[in-house]
Amino acid sequence: RVSFMNNQKPQKPTLSGQRFKTRKRDEKERFDPTQFQDCIIQGLTETGTDLEAVAKFLDASGAKLDYRRYAETLFDILVAGGMLAPGGTLADDMTRTNVCVFAAQEDLETMQAFAQVFNKLIRRYKYLEKGFEDEVKKLLLFLKGFSESERNKLAMLTGILLANGTLNASILNSLYNENLVKEGVSAAFAVKLFKSWINEKDINAVAVSLRKVNMDNRLMELFPANKQSVEHFSKYFTEAGLKELSEYVRNQQTIGARKELQKELQEQMSRGDPFKDIILYVKEEMKKNNISEQTVVAIIWSSVMSTVEWNKKEELVAEQAIKHLKQYSPLLAAFTTQGQSELTLLLKIQEYCYDNIHFMKAFQKIVVLFYK
Repeated sequence: RVSFMNNQKPQKPTLSGQRFKTRKRDEKERFDPTQFQDCIIQGLTETGTDLEAVAKFLDASGAKLDYRRYAETLFDILVAGGMLAPGGTLADDMTRTNVCVFAAQEDLETMQAFAQVFNKLIRRYKYLEKGFEDEVKKLLLFLKGFSESERNKLAMLTGILLANGTLNASILNSLYNENLVKEGVSAAFAVKLFKSWINEKDINAVAVSLRKVNMDNRLMELFPANKQSVEHFSKYFTEAGLKELSEYVRNQQTIGARKELQKELQEQMSRGDPFKDIILYVKEEMKKNNISEQTVVAIIWSSVMSTVEWNKKEELVAEQAIKHLKQYSPLLAAFTTQGQSELTLLLKIQEYCYDNIHFMKAFQKIVVLFYK
């Protein structure tokens, strides 16, 4: 018995009610936007509507408050006066401020002053750039939750910020949301936005920004599918006082149609399609896209000259050119029914022969061939 008891291991004492302290750096900070919101709103209430004072307050607060963590809350307050619920509504029980875009006067000068507040803030805290871009994308999706006046202010502000480079034109993707397009919200918002954007810069600068993000050919998507025509777009924006935007879209559409026409022409020629089929196709495209005969004959000339590999020897290339062009002369003849079209073709031949030195001696022979 003694031997058995000695072999038993003594039971270890247990600690009850003991708490182990964790290091502060190991504790995960609780996400509490409400407290952050109260600090910002209190500061804005003290500054009042003096936007210079607002900018200084925001600059100083960045050293004390966690802008990186609460970027969305910060921008919600500056735009809408408080934290936004999904859909774009402000909760009734939440603290709010009138020192914000939505509570400001609805005019371009006021929105330019607010744009300066955002510019200074983002220049001072560069890490806010991405958060601000995400915020604007979200706000555009919430447009239906805002009043017409709030939408107008946001549109003007967005146009100014696009003009000065604070925002990238890719944010406009949010306007292609199906519900916004269907109810006409996107098109109405775009009118105000482009007016303020063009007012700050010009249509050429706007075109460059749109081209950079491949949005230059997507503007008609602001309308439902059954209204996506150049005529509808042009009428809508011209009546809204944006004739330059209407003309830009019309030109873009024509350029796109020309590229498509040239591509299809080259494919038809390489397949050896009958000329009567090619002529019918081209005439339909001319009518559909309002392309002039002068433009078409230049496209046909370019397509005809690119379908063959030319001889490098000058003495042989003239004979090759005449043989090739004689074959395609019925196609060119079909689209030189006007004196202006003939002149366009002559100039294209001249330019081609000048740019391709081997064709210099062929120029006279080509002109005589076409004359005959």
